[in-house]
Amino acid sequence: MDLLRRGTYRAFNLMDVVLFILLTAWALIIAIPFINALAISFTSYKEYLESPLLLFPRAPELKAYRELFKDNRLFYGYRTTVTIILAGVPLSLFFSVSMGFALSRKGWPGRKLFFYFILFTMIFQGGIVPLYLVVRSLRLTNSIWSVILTGGINTFYMLLMYNFFQTLPESLVESARLDGAGDWIILFRIIIPLSMPIVATMTLFYTVDKWNEWFNAMIFIRRAEIQPLQQVLRSIVLDSVTASQTATTITLLDRPFPIGIKMAAVMLIMLPIMCIYPFLQKHFAKGMMIGAIKA
Repeated sequence: MDLLRRGTYRAFNLMDVVLFILLTAWALIIAIPFINALAISFTSYKEYLESPLLLFPRAPELKAYRELFKDNRLFYGYRTTVTIILAGVPLSLFFSVSMGFALSRKGWPGRKLFFYFILFTMIFQGGIVPLYLVVRSLRLTNSIWSVILTGGINTFYMLLMYNFFQTLPESLVESARLDGAGDWIILFRIIIPLSMPIVATMTLFYTVDKWNEWFNAMIFIRRAEIQPLQQVLRSIVLDSVTASQTATTITLLDRPFPIGIKMAAVMLIMLPIMCIYPFLQKHFAKGMMIGAIKA
């Protein structure tokens, strides 16, 4: 018996070592590109030419970040993106929650027809040209609302909400109706407080979507002062690439180089989301598991 326990203990320790090595290797695979991008954003062009795979710059500098922040377009980009998030995320959550709740309630005619019609839009879409014509006919081009409304609801996120609402007991809704509560009171006072894990998860998803918004803005917005952050950073990086192509090698050593500016832009894009994620992390896994499993 002692030999069996000793063999099991050794096997368990060996498995721990193997798992530790595998997880450490996987963590390094994820972390090294991020650390490399962060190091390049603080390094000089000369040091980058000597060793492109940097982890710790020998002489850190802030030329790339100064190049980004001295451009007024960066302020406009942040302002537009924050506006899209503040207006778009609550609107998208309202659409997803209300539609998911309505489709999850049984007993009203045409529920399955509406559900399959919405599901159909995940597979087949009208395309860019009809969407542009609709937005132009509504006179929303060159407006932030063209970006907010065209990304108003994500069908996949709504289906996650729908699956979560189906896991809630029907008796909750029935007892509330017996007490005289209407649909909106049931939704906002009973359903949503019980659905905070999936709501927090969808909030994170929609926030990331709005923060990374660039495609609809590229199609509908031409005014430079209302372009979102992704478009602005892309323009700044392209301008730096064009300027570097006309500069000499000696001049490049004294100014921010395009790759450094690009990595600094990546850091500016990632940092706000990295700050928000820890506050929603505790709801993230639970909301995804519950919303992805149909009762």
